[in-house]
Amino acid sequence: MSPPLIYQSSGNDEAKTILFLHGGGVAGWMWDPVVARLQDFHCLVPDMPEHGLSMDTRPFTMELAANQAAELVRERARGGKAVVVGLSEGAQVAVQMLATAPEVIERAVVSSAVLLPLPGYGWLSSPRLLSWIFRMSIPPFRKNEWWMRLNMKYSAAIPEDYYPQYRANFQIMTESQFVNLLIANQQFRMPGNLGKVTVPTLVVAGKHEYTVMKESVRQLAAALPNAQAKLIDLGEGSSMRLEHNWAMNAPDQFAQTVRNFIIGDGLPGVLCPLE
Repeated sequence: MSPPLIYQSSGNDEAKTILFLHGGGVAGWMWDPVVARLQDFHCLVPDMPEHGLSMDTRPFTMELAANQAAELVRERARGGKAVVVGLSEGAQVAVQMLATAPEVIERAVVSSAVLLPLPGYGWLSSPRLLSWIFRMSIPPFRKNEWWMRLNMKYSAAIPEDYYPQYRANFQIMTESQFVNLLIANQQFRMPGNLGKVTVPTLVVAGKHEYTVMKESVRQLAAALPNAQAKLIDLGEGSSMRLEHNWAMNAPDQFAQTVRNFIIGDGLPGVLCPLE
């Protein structure tokens, strides 16, 4: 049996619990800007399997991540239920939780969960090829500050203030983590039983993201009986990478979106109708 996820707890233990599920290749620290703005809630922020302090919880699969996250909610969330907020791979885990453990979810915010094949990326399902890519692109650059900063900025859209955390995660990344994460990400598809899941869900993706990402939003919102679909528009100068990681690049708007969705207020203007 895999050990439980390592997590951080903050905020008001007597308030509603929000569970934050991070994207691939980083860890729970990516939520710091958002969590800092939601301290009137009870915030649970785990490191997912084969990430951060949960490296011994492995291998990374959507099923293991969802099961472990659901167990954390049962044990630590107020009343055994939480508002689940996921971004990127964390959003895929949130979808898996909706399918397998909807009883622990009060509401869900699913941001940029790809549920359809990415055109031209079929090669990402080959473990041997992914292992080769890892050996060529990670170990030789573990001490290359320029490369890590370039990767952080242009691949992950992580602000410079978080370079120490990104660098630490880059340096401990294992071949197993790299391969398992990419295979799980590319092979994940929408579960078939979501039509019975009545959890209120907000499904979003960036206005500039790939068409397949926006189509994933459309199909997920159509499958869930109590879901709404929106696009993230950060305005002039925005881009796919900034919108994809808007939790770190627009934390005020992200936190306000989560807050308003929880309390039932109108959503911020940064969210627009799905085209």
